[in-house]
Amino acid sequence: MSTLAQDPAAKFWDRIAQRYSNNPVADEATYQKKLRITREYLSPEMEVLEFGCGTGSTAITHAPHVKHIRAIDISAKMLEIARGKAAAQGVENVSFEHCTLDELQLPAQSVDVVLGLSILHLLEDHDAAIARVHALLKPGGVFVSSTACIADAMKFFKYIAPIGRALGLLPLLEIFGVDDLVASLTAAGFTIEQQWQPGKRKGVFIVAKKAG
Repeated sequence: MSTLAQDPAAKFWDRIAQRYSNNPVADEATYQKKLRITREYLSPEMEVLEFGCGTGSTAITHAPHVKHIRAIDISAKMLEIARGKAAAQGVENVSFEHCTLDELQLPAQSVDVVLGLSILHLLEDHDAAIARVHALLKPGGVFVSSTACIADAMKFFKYIAPIGRALGLLPLLEIFGVDDLVASLTAAGFTIEQQWQPGKRKGVFIVAKKAG
């Protein structure tokens, strides 16, 4: 049984869900470039998984380009907003599910593309998540991620983050750098197809491919 109702991270994202949904994209040009790059790897027959889907905007945007997207998140309130967006836009090939990546019931090697956008740094163990993604992907499948590598931009943040989390002002944050993330992906069996960071304090966008 899921314990998300008691999960502090789930409670944090539930609390800010509406405010998060109301905020505009911080850098629209960067977001659109990430969408364009991602679409290079999508095709109409594909099954896609997005974990940490938030309020569903990216999944809904990519939906016309694939067969189906299974989008999961730990926040029930984020998912409620996502389902409302999909219904309002008439999008029927995205299914939203309240669960963690560990709890997700999917056979190994069953998806073509996995999206993990602004999520790896919010997990307790990004290595375990990457390993799980690798197991779920078909041979030749790709993992598209965008990640805040806080250790490179704000080295002092490792001291502030635990305090902010204890006060309920910040979510769980795992502090690592771009080199650490690339090493984690390659150690899991991925090859880096594309890597782009629009600025020093911006998230790194990576397309990683599982061997075919």
